[in-house]
Amino acid sequence: MAAPKGSYIPVQKAGHLLFLSGQLPTKNNALIYTGHVGSEVSLEEASQAAKLCMINSLAALKASLGDLERVKKIVKLQSFVNSAPDFTQQHVVTNGASDFLQEVFGDKGRHARTAVAVPELPLGSPIEIEMIVEID
Repeated sequence: MAAPKGSYIPVQKAGHLLFLSGQLPTKNNALIYTGHVGSEVSLEEASQAAKLCMINSLAALKASLGDLERVKKIVKLQSFVNSAPDFTQQHVVTNGASDFLQEVFGDKGRHARTAVAVPELPLGSPIEIEMIVEID
């Protein structure tokens, strides 16, 4: 699990909901991709980065719960894509995360989501994704 890059906790529980802080595409605590999607980062790389964000989210979730068996459903994703000025395929980038969650959880991985363009993200990351999860 990636260490927080600021003054926050990775997971906050409220009732049966877990709110996961935004995750970046890191591996071994190092950012794997940097730059704007549509110029320095390709659509395919950005989709892989979105999947890596979900791998990191699941690591944070597992660290909080002990295992993933308590996941009842993935409720919502919010995806922020560091986009070049004319890039308009944020939804396609975010499919990398959504498809991965459905592979891992099946129907429990289907979720609502938002995918928006932003001009910059922390550390120059091409994407940041936060998630809401319902648990038993």
